[in-house]
Amino acid sequence: MTSRLEPFSFARRIPSTPSIGSSTVTKPDHIHLSFGFAAPHLFPIEQLSASAADAVTQHGRKALQYSGAPGPGKILQWIQERSLVHGIRADLNQILVTYGSTQGIDLATRILVDPGDHVWVESPSFFSALQSFRAAEAVVTSFPIDEDGVRVDLIENALVEAKRDGRPIPKLLYTMPTYHNPGGVTLSIERRKRLVQLAEAYNFFILEDDAYSELNFTGNQYPPLYTLFPERVIYLNTFSKIIGPGLRLGWVIADQQVIQKVRLLNLGGSIGVFTQEILAQLIDNFAFQNHVDALSAHYRKQRDVMAEALREHFGEHVSFHLPEGGFYIWLRFADHVNTSEWVQDAASRGVSFVEGKSFFADPEGYHYARLCFSYVSEEQIVRGVKLLADSYFSYIGREAVRSS
Repeated sequence: MTSRLEPFSFARRIPSTPSIGSSTVTKPDHIHLSFGFAAPHLFPIEQLSASAADAVTQHGRKALQYSGAPGPGKILQWIQERSLVHGIRADLNQILVTYGSTQGIDLATRILVDPGDHVWVESPSFFSALQSFRAAEAVVTSFPIDEDGVRVDLIENALVEAKRDGRPIPKLLYTMPTYHNPGGVTLSIERRKRLVQLAEAYNFFILEDDAYSELNFTGNQYPPLYTLFPERVIYLNTFSKIIGPGLRLGWVIADQQVIQKVRLLNLGGSIGVFTQEILAQLIDNFAFQNHVDALSAHYRKQRDVMAEALREHFGEHVSFHLPEGGFYIWLRFADHVNTSEWVQDAASRGVSFVEGKSFFADPEGYHYARLCFSYVSEEQIVRGVKLLADSYFSYIGREAVRSS
């Protein structure tokens, strides 16, 4: 039977979401250097299993109701206490649990940004954040990063010029200052201080995405932007990188007025209360710092293996910053290289990566690529980088023939 339905016009504000980094490849031997996933063998499976059983037997009848049992309250207290390690002091009414930090990005955007408002971002930036800003119909302006993080001097120049010329000041500036995704860089302390001074002087909010800060490879400490100016910083973090992404739990810390407005959008009531109950049971009997130290040691070794493989197989054809933490190495090729033109060839050889253009608000970044060292084994990293290099050198060989 032939359908007589006419094409339907969906909301224009819904952004297109193309496949990222050959993410649809499902072959069992494929090497996913594109996936920003935690290492599955480091999930505390046995402890979570016991915690889930305890949640059911001790609090199951309450935990399965809308409001939950004691777990959500314990999680708030844990977040409050753990935040002190990073210098963040917040009352419980300034903390809100979310479905991962990505929901925090969406909620913050929805309470701050009307269609046509300006949002400023780093270049490159997290692609899901860019999608959220586009869905909000914001005007997105980007500023480049270097080895010390986003170029705050360029942000300052743009603010001065906008005020002088009567053009809009941003409502929101989104940043990942510590172990940036995808850039791997960390914003210097001097730039942090200047950025919050600009937020105060020009009265805009900073959305601080701090998803990777626990995964510290060097011991160097950087103050969250929130500690420098809590009145105009909305702080985001997540359990995804430190316990398991399938929990889908993160949190927002912000001024109480901000949290109150975010709650108005939380139409479903409390977030994952049974999952919070399980997590609360876990952290009651869990050596969390030992766990984080083990994660950091493992990922640091993974980073070093990937960096060595890149130097061996690519030589001077690629440059990168060695990250102090997190999951990613951000590759820069020669300006004429277009990573989008060989991402599928790499996938056909058995390795995926994310081409650079996916992380930019404007059509640029074609000579960059993001690799993730957290998800796969050391052997897969070495083999994957070799396959990646094979694809790259095949690409530049074809380009040389084409231009001759």
